[in-house]
Amino acid sequence: MIYRILGSSGLKVSVVGLGTWQFGGEWGATFTPVDVAQIFDAARQHGITLIDTAECYGDHLSERLVGRAIKKDRERWIVATKFGHRFTVPFEREQHWSADQVRTQMEDSLAALGTDSIDLYQFHSGSGEVFQNDALWSMLARQKEAGKVRHLGISISSSIPAEEQTRQAAKARELGVTCLQVVYNRLQRQPEEALFPISVKDNLGVLARVPLASGFLTGKYSGDSAFEPGDIRSKKSPEEKKRLAEEAEQFRREEVPEGGSMAAWALAWCLRNPAVTSVIPGCKDPKQLAQNAGAADLLA
Repeated sequence: MIYRILGSSGLKVSVVGLGTWQFGGEWGATFTPVDVAQIFDAARQHGITLIDTAECYGDHLSERLVGRAIKKDRERWIVATKFGHRFTVPFEREQHWSADQVRTQMEDSLAALGTDSIDLYQFHSGSGEVFQNDALWSMLARQKEAGKVRHLGISISSSIPAEEQTRQAAKARELGVTCLQVVYNRLQRQPEEALFPISVKDNLGVLARVPLASGFLTGKYSGDSAFEPGDIRSKKSPEEKKRLAEEAEQFRREEVPEGGSMAAWALAWCLRNPAVTSVIPGCKDPKQLAQNAGAADLLA
């Protein structure tokens, strides 16, 4: 494994992390504590230290599973979670952005994770309206002073206007934020235009989420692939699936060496951008985690 410093935070993180949205049950599978423990054992073996989760991945369900899996060696992990939403039913959220609501969410996340401090606490894909909230950021600054949060991040929504994405990134340093999380992969490169220049200028770490384009950059799916109703990918239109599959096949044909792991190459592609600190792909089992971790070997 290779490790990098996450912006100005000083946190040393593995370049391949572990995204855990799937543990909340919205990716077509249910995970037991035993399943999660096996994945974390594999993460230990491969040197992964960065975990990304969120309050709304199953109403703190993912956080609880993560907390149980890391209880025996909490100190080796960098735990990132998020705030701003409340899970109600699959694929639906309530918006909780007031300072009081977020403080309650934070306490619930601390309890679910079984920890005294969150290493990276991230604003979770909010609009410009909820971002511009002095009371919220003042409350979060006080939580840093109290030691309940070590560092702050902004997980920038890819569905808000580009100018608002840029505005949030440009405001980060002023708010005491040390890290941006963005959708970035071989098929979705928009952050290169405005967000990455800001991150480099302001020494903000970058976590690349959806680095495998929801699995299409693994080579397992075609434009005709069908997903169960309980899988978030079932929401994709036939046109989007077709586009992703065709572009992924072009990547495989033109850039991935014969016999090489397409997933590892796709992750390494992200990590070769000097603005990117770490990628945070999900996985369904230890085998997939090992394939993802192999991206680090391609950077040597």
